[in-house]
Amino acid sequence: MASNVNQPQAAGTRTGGSSFTAQSGWIMFAAIMMIFSGAMAILEGISAIAKDDLFVRTTNYTFQFNLTSWGWIHLILGIIVLLAGCALFSGAVWARAVGVILVGLSLIANFMWVPYNPFWAIVLIAIDIFVIYALCTPARSGTSASHS
Repeated sequence: MASNVNQPQAAGTRTGGSSFTAQSGWIMFAAIMMIFSGAMAILEGISAIAKDDLFVRTTNYTFQFNLTSWGWIHLILGIIVLLAGCALFSGAVWARAVGVILVGLSLIANFMWVPYNPFWAIVLIAIDIFVIYALCTPARSGTSASHS
């Protein structure tokens, strides 16, 4: 029975499974939060496109865009972030890298969105920070976790 420990994996099993299972909690958290953040950005975008009178208009803000333009930015970025969150469920490294880039863009867009809808912008900024942390957390091996 002990001789099977060093045997190679069967042909049909997932390679690199130990690093994925060690990180699956953080990756699942990031994926779910990206899907939530993308859905909220989609809803923000739709409401900004449909009802321009819903949001506060600021006159002296550095980043001034038309609310319809902001609506399209949030709608497109939200769709892409939501799809990237779904791609994280595959456990692929490219999905983590794309996720960090897209969530970084979402963080910047929400920072620039603060004067128009401060509460949701700050909530989404906080979620984006947690997602970037979760995606950048290094993988732990199963052996080092048992000895700690």
